[in-house]
Amino acid sequence: MEILALRAFTTANPNPHSGNPAGVVVDAESLSRAEMAAIAAELGYSETAFLTAVTPTSARIRYFTPRSEIAFCGHATIASGVALARRGAGPVLAFTTNAGEVLVEASAEAATLTAVDTTVEELPGELLEELLAALGLSRGDLDPALPPAFVRGGNPHPILFVRAGVLASLDHDADAVVDLQNRAGWDGTIPVIHRNSANRFTSRNPFPRGGIREDPATGSAAAGLGSYLRAGRHLALPAVIEVEQGAHAGRPSLITVEIPLEGRVRVRGTASDLGGPARP
Repeated sequence: MEILALRAFTTANPNPHSGNPAGVVVDAESLSRAEMAAIAAELGYSETAFLTAVTPTSARIRYFTPRSEIAFCGHATIASGVALARRGAGPVLAFTTNAGEVLVEASAEAATLTAVDTTVEELPGELLEELLAALGLSRGDLDPALPPAFVRGGNPHPILFVRAGVLASLDHDADAVVDLQNRAGWDGTIPVIHRNSANRFTSRNPFPRGGIREDPATGSAAAGLGSYLRAGRHLALPAVIEVEQGAHAGRPSLITVEIPLEGRVRVRGTASDLGGPARP
């Protein structure tokens, strides 16, 4: 067994603090679920991926936050693809996750994941009001051109779009957010997004349910954003968009999303070592 630490969705310019840290545990067959949870809690990253049944073209992968197991995690998938590519696997890997099969094209520096099928629904009004209160937002902060919605994909989560200037002052009530996440069964982050231009977005993603205040880069939420934009016909297709995230958390990150006319959305990003093996 090998425990690695990588940062995924790093920025183009060299920055040792860019990207979202993830643990990657390779050849984890000997671990029980309780032991996986304990390792994830000890590492303290927003997610740690545990890989079993590893072959040159596939692996079984499970994801744990410091608090619980979740069905899917984008940045830990990117990190896992890069980790296996460095071992000579790929270039195409089939990851079996609790959310379904996820195909990943990987090299030693970057990876592209194909998201699971995703649907976009209306967010019920009573949940929206409770969510806005937990985030310290009002309806006047929302972007009227991009209505709130609920995304069902790798991890079910709401998605909100706000006017210019709102993200800088976002200050959520972590206890209220995690209480709502637990009651509603929302595994993922809570993406709060501003549209800077037709194809560029800035996102902040509160994630107290994962044991951290804010997630620096969220591949699953970026895939959900791509599905949302296509479902609502909010941009010309096919399209490639970029999502900036993490600057407010001290870890600037960059996520690229490919949105086809139909079929599954693809998410790509680079990955680098966080600083060598996380544990001997």
